[in-house]
Amino acid sequence: MQGDGLGIVEDGAVAARAGRIAWVGPRADLAGPAAETTDCAGAWILPGLIDCHTHLVFGGDRAEEFERRLAGEDYAAILKAGGGILSTMRATRAADEDALLAAALPRTRALLAEGVTTLEVKSGYGLALDAELRQLRAARRLGAELPLSVVTTLLAAHAVPPEFAGRRADYARHVAEIILPAAAAAGLVDAVDVFHDPLAFDDADTALVLDAAARLGLPAKLHGDQHGDAGSAALGARHRVLSVDHLERASPPGLRAMADAGTVAVLLPGCTYFLRETSRPDIAAMRAAGLRMAVATDFNPGSSPALSLLLMLNMACTLFRLTVAEALRGVTVQAAAALGLADRGRIAPGLRCDLALFRIARPAELCYWLGHNPCTGRVVEGR
Repeated sequence: MQGDGLGIVEDGAVAARAGRIAWVGPRADLAGPAAETTDCAGAWILPGLIDCHTHLVFGGDRAEEFERRLAGEDYAAILKAGGGILSTMRATRAADEDALLAAALPRTRALLAEGVTTLEVKSGYGLALDAELRQLRAARRLGAELPLSVVTTLLAAHAVPPEFAGRRADYARHVAEIILPAAAAAGLVDAVDVFHDPLAFDDADTALVLDAAARLGLPAKLHGDQHGDAGSAALGARHRVLSVDHLERASPPGLRAMADAGTVAVLLPGCTYFLRETSRPDIAAMRAAGLRMAVATDFNPGSSPALSLLLMLNMACTLFRLTVAEALRGVTVQAAAALGLADRGRIAPGLRCDLALFRIARPAELCYWLGHNPCTGRVVEGR
């Protein structure tokens, strides 16, 4: 049953040793005794799910702003009144590390319950050295306190804070020369992200931060081409970033450049839904270019308060018209590639034994059901 793109093995078994997959195949072919055997009782065994784009650690929420928008107030007015990302910045700066962790733990547990075993967490709501480091330390503690892998991403170049109002380039330089080196020296950052967009940072600002990341040996990602075709896809390809995320308005030439560079497209249907966005990523152009497509929640307080990766599978299929195989690969092998993790995302010998068990009749159910969680268990590094 290889034609579906999922490599399904009927009545299969997985053997693990020292946290790695030692063997996988039909159960009838499994030879030799095992120190411990688990009967999954007919559950489907998938690679552990990977949410490769989240903003899980922040203070406060934006429910009141959501209500104001429903009443007809536009975002520009809310932002002018101190709302939007600056509201989250103030709440994040006011929260200590323990408070940030306490708020993030139940959010993370909701994702774990659906089979997530690897999670990316971005900073980007502190927008100042101490607050950004607090976010990253809280994210590291999530991985220490819960059974999952956490990848931390510095997104200090998310927006311009009030201290640098009217001085966007100066803030980008501050990120590149002060915040990023400090986070790297503290061992708190696995990757670097920049919001490259007409509403955020331009080519020169973005290159400044990406070049600083390269000097420190850190991989990079971009938020890009969300509110307009800013050329983010092509820029990301030139800098060989791991992924460009959003891409609602990316051009076909930019998408082809990403494919040629090996950069992954990360699709964020929760944001499209929540903002009632009419533009969609050009999936046909991505397919034509052979571009790898990952799917993630983009969980954040302003544009995608979505704590269900399974719901994102449905939205990726219904809003973006991905196939079931594309969507499932998008939260496993392609999501792993978007984080630069070659040791997971597939069930193959030598890889980490990260698995998710689902009580379903066929894989399409994971993309079909709304509000139903059929996950019956997880295996993280063989445990």
